[in-house]
Amino acid sequence: MEQFSNGDIFVGEIIGTAILVLFGVGVVAAVNLPHSKAKGAGWVAVSFGWGFGVLAGAYTAAPLSGGHINPAVTFGIAVESGEWSKVPVYLCGQFIGAFLGAVLTWAAYYSQFAANADREHAQPTLVNFSTIPAVRNPAANLITEIIATIALVLPLLAFGLDTGLGESGTQILMVALLVTGIGLSLGGPTGYAINPARDLGPRIAHAILPIPNKGTSDWGYSWIPVAGPVIGGIIGAGVYNAAF
Repeated sequence: MEQFSNGDIFVGEIIGTAILVLFGVGVVAAVNLPHSKAKGAGWVAVSFGWGFGVLAGAYTAAPLSGGHINPAVTFGIAVESGEWSKVPVYLCGQFIGAFLGAVLTWAAYYSQFAANADREHAQPTLVNFSTIPAVRNPAANLITEIIATIALVLPLLAFGLDTGLGESGTQILMVALLVTGIGLSLGGPTGYAINPARDLGPRIAHAILPIPNKGTSDWGYSWIPVAGPVIGGIIGAGVYNAAF
């Protein structure tokens, strides 16, 4: 890990992860909520929205923290480099930032959440914050998250081998495109958390926020989008170290 100061890491990861979640949770809310002009735009819009969120969040955070904005990436880089001392600072910033990003999204879509609650058959609101599997099978869902996160962390580390990408500033762009591709190809089964903060921070916000008729926050599933990406990030980094 680059030697950023603890203060810069903390602030950078809060800001960057908040932007990521604002874009990502925002596009899901835009596609799902009644009376949104993007209602029904579909999965392609969701995948690109998350990709653009990575682009904006990571570029913003990069000068302060390197722009991890994802605990799975932080764990992967720690395994690859052997440097673990700053991991807790990264994680604290990421989870706080994800929570704040979800709160900002709720504020932006406040009227749409209110309109949903007023409908005769209100839709559950958790889908606008956190991941929900298409078919609930804990073992299969966990494996999907592990595979998808390996597909994120292994190429991300390999991008670092190309000094031209880093010098030109396009490495983050490549990661954003990678996340979009993962969403399009591997996002269908679980909604592709591939980021523990992205799922848990908004899930906590959903539980706390005064959203009318919000339904369950589904804590029984919440461990999968945390454990799966952490395991996948560590495995991805292990494969990178063995192969490269």
